[in-house]
Amino acid sequence: MAYCTKCGANVPESARFCQVCGQPQAAGTGANPAPAAQPQAGLSENMAALLSYVLGWLTGIIFYLIDRRPYVRYHAAQSIVTFGGLHILRAVIAILFGIGWWWGRGMGMRMGGGLFLLWGLSLLTLVLWIYCMIKAYQGERFKLPIAGDIAEGLVR
Repeated sequence: MAYCTKCGANVPESARFCQVCGQPQAAGTGANPAPAAQPQAGLSENMAALLSYVLGWLTGIIFYLIDRRPYVRYHAAQSIVTFGGLHILRAVIAILFGIGWWWGRGMGMRMGGGLFLLWGLSLLTLVLWIYCMIKAYQGERFKLPIAGDIAEGLVR
């Protein structure tokens, strides 16, 4: 298989244009030239996108600041918005129901409802976290309903 002279993607021998970037290719040369632009040494885009979700908004901020690839930056921004928002929502629910580090005040029905909400939100966060990591590693630029639009705005 040949490589694109512009982006380094694999292209079929008979391709006239790169399927990734659209760069015209020298078709039918039979040669397997090395890519002109060497891929970045280190993490692949898929792995970097997955890692931007690993510790929620924290790794999202790290990858948003250090990685300039659009695919990685999009997932990092989506991680910041999604899991940062869920983190803030959990804190607000805890404050409203009087649930703190010490379980001394607010015991009873008021706290029970708050715990139920927090457990439900935590379960939702866990499922969403696993889903986001799997989809990012598979190379899909999926968009979460609200956070995806905000993330696209941050990447532009």
